[in-house]
Amino acid sequence: MNRRRFIQSAASLVLASQFDAFAAKYNQKMAYSAITWSGNDLVAIKDIAALGYKGIQLRANTYPIFKDKPEDLKLTIESAKLKLAMFSSGNVGISDDISKDTQTHLNHAKFIKALGGQSLQITNTSRPKDRQPTKDELTKYAKNMSAVAKVVLEETGIQPAYHNHMHQLGETPEEIEIIVNEMDSRYIKLLLDVAHYHQGGGVPADAVLKYKDIIYATHIKDTRPDTENKSGYRFVELGQGKVDFPAIFKNLHKIGFKGWNVIELDAVPVKGRTALECGQISKTYLETIKVKF
Repeated sequence: MNRRRFIQSAASLVLASQFDAFAAKYNQKMAYSAITWSGNDLVAIKDIAALGYKGIQLRANTYPIFKDKPEDLKLTIESAKLKLAMFSSGNVGISDDISKDTQTHLNHAKFIKALGGQSLQITNTSRPKDRQPTKDELTKYAKNMSAVAKVVLEETGIQPAYHNHMHQLGETPEEIEIIVNEMDSRYIKLLLDVAHYHQGGGVPADAVLKYKDIIYATHIKDTRPDTENKSGYRFVELGQGKVDFPAIFKNLHKIGFKGWNVIELDAVPVKGRTALECGQISKTYLETIKVKF
């Protein structure tokens, strides 16, 4: 272990006890997504555990590596004293034939079950490039997701959750509302990504109350304007952007939310910073925020 890594690890041990206090104070389960580690999932597991999180979100890239030996990955997760809080399972499209989508998510669900997990995340990549999606397209997406989710839930017991996402179907609050109203909540729930919801023009704290009956998990994520980025915004560590987290946690507490809150950062936003350092920044922020009940 080099000196920088040793110092990071030592600091993480101190932060872990502080973070336990935060989670207990606000009665929330906190996990962290491995996406920031760019596929280095075994390192992510170690770092996320050192930071004091109790859960981890893994992505579908782990499936081809460990599908024939899920017990190896399960042991690694359990040895780090983590739980698989969520699994990024991929997309569902809006075509009439969803057999491939169904099989993909069913395979992932069986893998998740072998890892000791309970849920998977569904997204979409079919947003039109030159226009807004129609209500029919949004409705088709909701129906297809529901059909896939029904198979997954009934055959494996793994709970699918719809993840709202920029540049996909369900970018704006109005689009999300149509999707949520049209999907069958007996089979699919909502993974509310607060940064994507904010970036799409919504107020995440209001969405917590609005969708309190179907929120299964959250992505706790921050975003800020960035004119140098092609999208016009950039995802950043918690507290470095514009998302109102005190209001979000206030309302999560108000509705008695018991699911996983998964802190997510798609990529390291500052050159030279490590994924572990990003995790420390977000955690330090959470330990200092004040939530007024």
